[in-house]
Amino acid sequence: MGRTYFASDFHLGVDGRVSSPERERQLVRWLDRIKPDADALYLVGDIFDFWFEYKTAVPRGYIRLLGKLAELRDAGIPIYLFTGNHDMWMFDYLQKELDSPIFRKPVVHEIYGKTFFIGHGDGLGPGDHGYKLLKKVFANPICQWLFARLHPNFGIWLAQFFSGKSRAANVGEDSFYGPEDEWLLQYSCRKSEQLPAVDFFVFGHRHLPIDYRLPNGRSRYINLGEWVNFNSYAVFDGQTLEVEFFENSAGKVIRGES
Repeated sequence: MGRTYFASDFHLGVDGRVSSPERERQLVRWLDRIKPDADALYLVGDIFDFWFEYKTAVPRGYIRLLGKLAELRDAGIPIYLFTGNHDMWMFDYLQKELDSPIFRKPVVHEIYGKTFFIGHGDGLGPGDHGYKLLKKVFANPICQWLFARLHPNFGIWLAQFFSGKSRAANVGEDSFYGPEDEWLLQYSCRKSEQLPAVDFFVFGHRHLPIDYRLPNGRSRYINLGEWVNFNSYAVFDGQTLEVEFFENSAGKVIRGES
């Protein structure tokens, strides 16, 4: 039996602990490492800090990552792609090029006999009504059609500008709020009551590596963290699901019970 890998929030296109091009090279090295024993790879959103597919154009860059993903697919490794709040305008380009499904909402998958609830995590849980409304606007086909009327040079610049403004406004928010105030943890607790057979609730978006046991004693909430600072990911070997770090010996997982 091989292993199933999960990662999210690469945010390629913005610098972090290292530059975006160097982070892309780190990702390629990580994919080379996992390739020999990977049965499947889940990329759970915000792979790019911004992404929009025009009918005949896509954003420049990321050729090393995309080439490596194509290599994994050609080797027969399934890749499951999820849209996040930064790359929700991912349409069918990668789906066709990589022959990989794209999920826009959480899904339930059985992996090695265990049940996983997997999604990026944006727009889930209570509150955040402003973002939920904005997400509906961005997901609206008419709004997408109107944006596509902009020339790519201007449209991509505009989107990157507002992405940067949003990031600047949220500097310093990536700290653990405690189990009562972590909305994805609370969402997982409520969802586990509706879906008691789920063993693992796996999300990105929160930008913190988290592993929490839920009140039912069976399910765990796993947040994959991100690659801007942590280089964190999760791996499942059929028995245990662990959050690990690549080229980051100082990485730590926030653990606990809710």
